[in-house]
Amino acid sequence: MVWYPRVLTVAGSDSGGGAGIQADLKTFSALGVFGMSAITAITAQNTYEVRDIVKIPPESVRAQIRAVVEDIGVDAVKTGMLFSTDIIEVVTEELSKLEVPVVVDPVMVAKSGARLLREDAIDAMKDRMFPVAYVVTPNLPEAEVLTGAKIRDESDMKRAAKAIAELGVKAVLIKGGHLEGKAVDILYHEGEFYRFEADRVETKNVHGTGCSFASAIAAHLAKGYGLIESVDRAKKFITLAVRFGLGLGRGAGPVNHMAQLYREAERHRVVEELHEAIRRLETMPYAGTMVPECQVNFGYALSLAVDRGDVAAVPGRIVKLGTRMKAVSHPEFGASEHVADVILEAMSASPETRSAMNLKYDEEFLDRARRLGMKVSHFDRREEPEEVRKEEGRTMRWGTRMAIRRLGRMPDIIVDRGGWGKEPMIFLLGRSPKEVLDKFERILELFKSSGRT
Repeated sequence: MVWYPRVLTVAGSDSGGGAGIQADLKTFSALGVFGMSAITAITAQNTYEVRDIVKIPPESVRAQIRAVVEDIGVDAVKTGMLFSTDIIEVVTEELSKLEVPVVVDPVMVAKSGARLLREDAIDAMKDRMFPVAYVVTPNLPEAEVLTGAKIRDESDMKRAAKAIAELGVKAVLIKGGHLEGKAVDILYHEGEFYRFEADRVETKNVHGTGCSFASAIAAHLAKGYGLIESVDRAKKFITLAVRFGLGLGRGAGPVNHMAQLYREAERHRVVEELHEAIRRLETMPYAGTMVPECQVNFGYALSLAVDRGDVAAVPGRIVKLGTRMKAVSHPEFGASEHVADVILEAMSASPETRSAMNLKYDEEFLDRARRLGMKVSHFDRREEPEEVRKEEGRTMRWGTRMAIRRLGRMPDIIVDRGGWGKEPMIFLLGRSPKEVLDKFERILELFKSSGRT
């Protein structure tokens, strides 16, 4: 029999599917653990309001927990919306019997402002629930309620974490998403502070962030990771989920629980599609006439790409071999800088534009492309702002952005006119490597019909 990590969530149901039990179970599935649930309340909510809350009888909550524990077993527990003192009492009675890590997300108020924990239950949360917890994960407003102190910066976060730990908690993670600047979380564990930082994502689609973060921590603990690594991995998971949040509904859309899973599942297919396109490129007569001095690279990004490491390209590039092209190695992720930067910036304007290839600058090639109805734009390095020029690696993203703005839409070709010590270049773009090659082949056909090749 194969062992499978098992995680129980004790929380409320969100009919909108973005938070609560629904978010927890999606997180568990995405991270490869088996999720189980004990529902404490049923909420009628969507992305902008909570319309109704129906409390589940405490003894029914107890029965749910016991049914799961006695048959399936539990390796970690995550708690969310507990709503009332009597539910907290039942939950602590049952969880105190288990020798597994318990992650307590002290949910108090929904994104819409509705109370998910009665005010008269806050003391029960602190006095009964916290001593059962392995780690508590309040956001800043929750931490302020728990400590009675304002939190304005990381120093305040550390003081709050220590104060909450004094309530009998083994570890405290203060989530700093409500502060300005980087998204910083502070973990206090065994007398030490640990800092977890990620770039802030400007989006309104953050429904379920806290639930999913806590559930991700529980999932990794169930897998056997230590607390520090569990928080680190959960931070990366939730950052991706927020970055690629789903713009559903009229309010705060849900985070994308499947973002990490989709990215990993897509990696093999992206490399294979690019490899197949490169084999086709190598068979094209006269393609070698378009190899620049710096040689060619051909890239293809994951649909949820974040950085150069998410763009597959050719290590060592593609070289000229007679009148043809030849790749010197198999595609790999992270094997390109310039082409990857062009793709990443293009995707920020048009997410479906995921592939590009650089070619030799050739006026006749551009003329043939225009005759075929392809849109051509350019950027001029002389216009590059000083702050971009002096920072290594920003030119191509700036230039691509300028070329797209100049045309007012996504071009088929972006021309880098070059500069001092910089070879001018053509970048041919498309939604896939196949589309890039279809465009390239059509232009080469015109070359042949003109006698150029």
